[in-house]
Amino acid sequence: MATRGPRIQAPWHLPWLFFLCSITCVLCVSPSKVPRLGVRGPYGARNHDGEVNLQSLASSHQKFRTFYYNQTLDHFNYRPESYKTFQHRYVLSFKHWRGPNTMAPIFVYLGEESSLNDDLGYIGILSDNAARFGALQVYIEHRFYGESIPFVSREEALKDANLRGYFSSAQTLADYAEVILHIKKKYSADSSPVIVFGGSYGGMLAAWFRLKYPHVALGALASSAPVLYFDNITPSNGYYTVVTKDFKESSESCYETIKQSWFEIDKVAAKADGLSILQKKFNICKPLEAAAELKNFLDSMFSVAAQYDRPPRYPVDLVCKGIDSAPEGSDVLDRIFSGVAAYFGKKPCYNLDAFFSAETLDGWSWQTCSELVIPIGRGSNDTMFPADPFDLKEYIEECKRTFGVPPRPHWITSYYGGHHFKEVLRRFGSNIIFSNGLRDPYSSGGVLENISDGILAVYTTKGAHCMDLLPATVGDPEWVVLQRNIEIEIINGWILKYYQDLLENSI
Repeated sequence: MATRGPRIQAPWHLPWLFFLCSITCVLCVSPSKVPRLGVRGPYGARNHDGEVNLQSLASSHQKFRTFYYNQTLDHFNYRPESYKTFQHRYVLSFKHWRGPNTMAPIFVYLGEESSLNDDLGYIGILSDNAARFGALQVYIEHRFYGESIPFVSREEALKDANLRGYFSSAQTLADYAEVILHIKKKYSADSSPVIVFGGSYGGMLAAWFRLKYPHVALGALASSAPVLYFDNITPSNGYYTVVTKDFKESSESCYETIKQSWFEIDKVAAKADGLSILQKKFNICKPLEAAAELKNFLDSMFSVAAQYDRPPRYPVDLVCKGIDSAPEGSDVLDRIFSGVAAYFGKKPCYNLDAFFSAETLDGWSWQTCSELVIPIGRGSNDTMFPADPFDLKEYIEECKRTFGVPPRPHWITSYYGGHHFKEVLRRFGSNIIFSNGLRDPYSSGGVLENISDGILAVYTTKGAHCMDLLPATVGDPEWVVLQRNIEIEIINGWILKYYQDLLENSI
């Protein structure tokens, strides 16, 4: 059977595209438990401190150079403190840039909820295509992450209610606009078209940037961007429904074991020494204080495995093979532990908070407690997980306990849109690619249909979270190669049309 390639309802009737294609894709769902977005999953080639070494990248074939821009603290007010500036990090690679005299494009990666160190070594789509386009590569860090934290340490910034108030997506988009315009001015590249790229939350930022700053960015590739997972536009259980589907497709017996395991955990935990039994059964490093700790850990493992179900590892299959190959006579929880060992490898003991950095989780907690209210939940029988419906009142109370302020659950759709998405964007939007892989649970909140000739959806049935942004390798499946090729040809079309318009206007 032939492998099904990426789906795109592309505007094939446009002459330029014809031409282009003829020449060359948690248990308590509280703010702290909203599944983390992000391009890079919890595994990858990392050095001892868990980050890509920028110094080594600077000497690599891409020749990355780090710069700092004096960034405005508050773009939207005119109080004296608004004019304060902080050091905002961005990274450039001039290796393939043909320079401003040729109006060569500028490819800009918009940072997400992590240090730029975390993502730079995992973003391949810019460097893989820079030579073809003669493009300047730009990577901009998100404010309040990495080295772009205003004035104080990350911990101090998140504790300071006044400073923390400047930690928002709108301020971040304005940051990106300032840095891009600064670069264009510094290198006399006013006529160079800008294409922005982003993945996950960064994909949302890329799409929103094109809508809010069309005079700065010619187009945007928004990979795995759940822009419709706000304000009850997407069914609350969408995320966990896809996780469940992924595991069920991998192995029916694995799915059934996971579904039974929650009851078994509670049953053991109810015994007098139940938590001690669970700690020993799962070889957990520290004593359990509640069964919810173990259940949250397993919830995260299954969710992360599905979200980042990428080749060659294919973690969903890896977990299910572990569960299904447990020794004969193993009970349900023994089989689940066999899946844990398969996923993490054999270890002296297992740490229950081993998925993402504290920096990412702390920042993400604030972002989901302020404006990024993603109402993920699940009913009693619609997934392989126990029931946990989204409760906005409870969510608000936890945010108030944690940060002293309630979230604004309707702000994202008020500021960026979301309701009547197709009708609205069809009238004024253009040059946005929404790419997805349908094995990614967040694809349930993504754009999966073309909106117009200029706002296109490209998806693969076997793809996972942000897979199209990763560096191309010789072992990549044909369907992701095709997905990337489609995306790049669309971008090429935008750039050619831009040059054509400039030529016509100069005559």
